[in-house]
Amino acid sequence: MGTVALARCGGRPFGTHLFSVWPGAGFAASAFPVRCAPGDNLALHVAIAQAPPGSALVVDVSGESEYGYVDEILAVAARTRGVAGIVLDGCVRDIAAIARCELPVFGAGVAVREAGHDAGGSVGQQVFMDASGPAPLPVRRGDWIVADDDGVVCLPRGQVSTIIAETMDSVSRDRELIDAVCAGESTLDLLDLDPSRVTGWEGAADRGARRGRPRSIGSRREGRAVPEGHARPRLGPRSVVGDVHGGD
Repeated sequence: MGTVALARCGGRPFGTHLFSVWPGAGFAASAFPVRCAPGDNLALHVAIAQAPPGSALVVDVSGESEYGYVDEILAVAARTRGVAGIVLDGCVRDIAAIARCELPVFGAGVAVREAGHDAGGSVGQQVFMDASGPAPLPVRRGDWIVADDDGVVCLPRGQVSTIIAETMDSVSRDRELIDAVCAGESTLDLLDLDPSRVTGWEGAADRGARRGRPRSIGSRREGRAVPEGHARPRLGPRSVVGDVHGGD
């Protein structure tokens, strides 16, 4: 399930400034938070040595973004240790090499300036990341992180199962809409939109005729019937992620 659907159903988006270092990168993994001292990545080296295999590093760089905190050496080390991916609110460098090693890395930019390796930081403790909202986004160990080409979202531990279940239903409803559009239906009718609010709309008569036809899909996204002749999309069994981490 993608980040767009997850964000619609309760996933908390990270800031829109984050991007994938290489196209098609993505992961879903339990968070291992990291806080770097400004301009220093010693904590990242420690996190790669200590993080559970399959977890994702979520890195707060203390507001000092203009350093290359993740480089080829760290990316290869993380890949070798089984880290699922890295999300940081700072810059990276050696992006071609990171792409070659195929470690999913999401950052705020590219910087050639090298980070130091001796100023401390923390691992495994709660961090606060820039978010698409008025306040920073808290990330704790055991939260679930999902990243793809559309962005990064956090599923807070304790809410993961609920968000996943709602997202599966939402994806199913989206598939019904897409099937109806492919069959020639208008999104104006399917979503019960009012085009007369848009200056220049010229389809009033045609719109009135269409409104008199039976609708295949209800005007609301919840509770739609499956269009006649279409089978309901098959979804695999719900693989519920356990919320297994209890502490910060």
